[in-house]
Amino acid sequence: MKSVALGIGLGVIAVALGSSLWFWRRGSRGLGTPLQRTTYDVLHTAGSAARALRAGLTRESAARSAPALRALLAARATAITGTSGLLAWDGPGIDHAPSVLVGARQVLANGKAMALGPRDLRCADGVDCPLRSGVVVPLTSGGVVVGTLVALAPSTRAGLLRAAGEVARFASTQLELAELDSARARAAEAELRFLRAQISPHFVYNALTAIASFMRTDPDRARDLLLGFADFIRYSFRSRGQFATIADELQAVDTYLELERARFGDRLQVVLRIAPEVLAVAVPCLLIQPLVENAVRHGLENKEGVGHVTISAQDGDVECVLSVEDDGMGMDPELVRQHLSGRRDHGVGLVNVDERLRQVFGADHGITVETALGAGMKVTARIPKYQAGVRAS
Repeated sequence: MKSVALGIGLGVIAVALGSSLWFWRRGSRGLGTPLQRTTYDVLHTAGSAARALRAGLTRESAARSAPALRALLAARATAITGTSGLLAWDGPGIDHAPSVLVGARQVLANGKAMALGPRDLRCADGVDCPLRSGVVVPLTSGGVVVGTLVALAPSTRAGLLRAAGEVARFASTQLELAELDSARARAAEAELRFLRAQISPHFVYNALTAIASFMRTDPDRARDLLLGFADFIRYSFRSRGQFATIADELQAVDTYLELERARFGDRLQVVLRIAPEVLAVAVPCLLIQPLVENAVRHGLENKEGVGHVTISAQDGDVECVLSVEDDGMGMDPELVRQHLSGRRDHGVGLVNVDERLRQVFGADHGITVETALGAGMKVTARIPKYQAGVRAS
C-alpha cells in the first residue's frame, strides 16, 4: 500500500511540475502570474533535492541536496547528518557544527524533533551570531531513523519546526524510494545469480562427455570445444553489469550450440534470422541461451530424427521482436501456464526469463509461449530498444 501511495504522490508532483513549467513558460510571454512562477520555482527546487536523495543518504547526495532543502526552508543554513555524523553543511556558521551534532544524536536516538536555542548553539553573549535558533528533525527510511535535517536561522522563527518537519517527510520519501530502487537492483542481481546457478548440470556433463569423446579421435576438435566451453562459462559468470547486447548474447548462444552439435551431430539444425539493426539492443544477461537450451533439451532431446531450432531477432519499430522456435515434442499449454504462474516448480529457465523481462521492462513485456503436444514450441519476447537505466556494459 505504501508503494502505491508513493507512486500516486510522485505522479501528482510530476503533473504539478509539468503544469507549473507550462505556466512559467507562458509567464515569460506575459501570460503567467507571480504565483505560478513561485509554484514552478518551489517544485523545481524540490525536484533538485529529490534527484539527489534518490541516490540514498550519502555525503555526496547530502551535499547536492542541502542547498535545495535550505531554499525550501528559507533558512540561513542547513545541515544533514547521518548515523556516522555530519554529512553536509550549507550556509554560514559551520563552527556551530559540534553543537548541532549533539542535538542530532539526540534526535537519532529518540526519533523526536527538537528546537535549538542560543544556549544549545553556544552563541556567545553580546556577539552578533548569524545562527541563534534552529530545529532538528528526523529523516527516516522504512520506519527507521537514518539521519537528521537541521534548519538554522538568525532568530526564533514561528513555523520553522513545522516547515522542517514537512520538508523532512518529503526527503524521507525520496530516501525510501532510493531504498526501493536499491532493493529492486539487489533482487535483479540475485535473480541473475540464481539463473547462473541453474546452468544445467545435465548440459555440463554432456558437454564434457562430448569433449572427452574427441580426445583420441580428433584432439584439435576436442581442444576447440574445451576453449568454447570455457568461453561460455566465463560469459555466464561475467561480473560486469546485468545487461548485454543481443550481439553478445548470440555469440554466447553460438558457443553453447557448438557444444550441443558435438553431441547431436547433424540431428540438430539451427537457423538464425537476425536483423542487423537490433544487434546493439541491450537485454538482461543470459536471456537468449535459456530459451535455446529449453528448445534443445525439452523440445529435441527425445525426438527421433532431425530437430530444427530457429532463432529470430527482428526490428519491430520501437521494439526488438525476439523468438526461439523448435519443432520438437511441444508441451501442454495448461502446463506452460502453470509453470509461468509459479504453480509448478519446473521450467526454471523460462520462468526466470519471463520474470526478469517483466522486472526490467514492465509487466507487458513477459514472454509469450505458443505450443501444443507434438507441435513444437515458440517463445517470443518483445523488448524495447531503449529503456531508461538499461545499458549494456
